[in-house]
Amino acid sequence: QVQLVESGGGLVQAGGSLRLSCTASGRTLSTTTTGWFRQAPGKEREFVSAIVWSGSRTYYADSVKGRFTISRNYAKNTVNLQMTSLKPEDTAVYYCAARNGDYSNRDYDYWGQGAQVTVSS
Repeated sequence: QVQLVESGGGLVQAGGSLRLSCTASGRTLSTTTTGWFRQAPGKEREFVSAIVWSGSRTYYADSVKGRFTISRNYAKNTVNLQMTSLKPEDTAVYYCAARNGDYSNRDYDYWGQGAQVTVSS
């Protein structure tokens, strides 16, 4: 079992940056694929980014490619999402998720509670 807790959300102006962190307990994230998803009001949840257990492969949605960077910190058992050049359309609740296996952009076994990111224009 894996428990995931997101932190680092908040309010930022367009063009600004935020870093989200996903901290795991109960099991190391180093044996899972960890992903970030987001859900804006009135919209379906969408894939944002993922990193495989080794850290050797990362994946991004086209909408965030070049602006967001996902990374692992093995010592802290965290996965971070560095978000730059933020746009109002990035406003959403961001969820951390983990799965037992290789990359997927939708099928995850464990989910965090979510962190609000609001980008003002």
